[in-house]
Amino acid sequence: MTKEITTPTKQPRKVVRKPLTAVPDMGMLAPVPTTSKAQTKASLVEELLQQEQGASLAELCQATGWLPHTCRAFLTGLRKKGRELERDKREDGTTIYKTTSIEVAA
Repeated sequence: MTKEITTPTKQPRKVVRKPLTAVPDMGMLAPVPTTSKAQTKASLVEELLQQEQGASLAELCQATGWLPHTCRAFLTGLRKKGRELERDKREDGTTIYKTTSIEVAA
């Protein structure tokens, strides 16, 4: 009494593909000005830190959408790159961060 062992055969899946559409003519579009630089979150943080009153951690988080640990890590990265950061407290006890202006002697 021998049993025949049969293995099920797999059938390939059928993939439904959407028809390709034509690429629109790019010649009629206005050229993008290259002089204006897109503002990144990093440049936004640096602008906030350069203000005279500085910026608190909550203000940095709100401006960038980052979590507090990400903002602190970014500040640490700035320090490691050689940027001078000053930490101070406001009258209400909130810690603020600001960059110290370094004047280069010519």
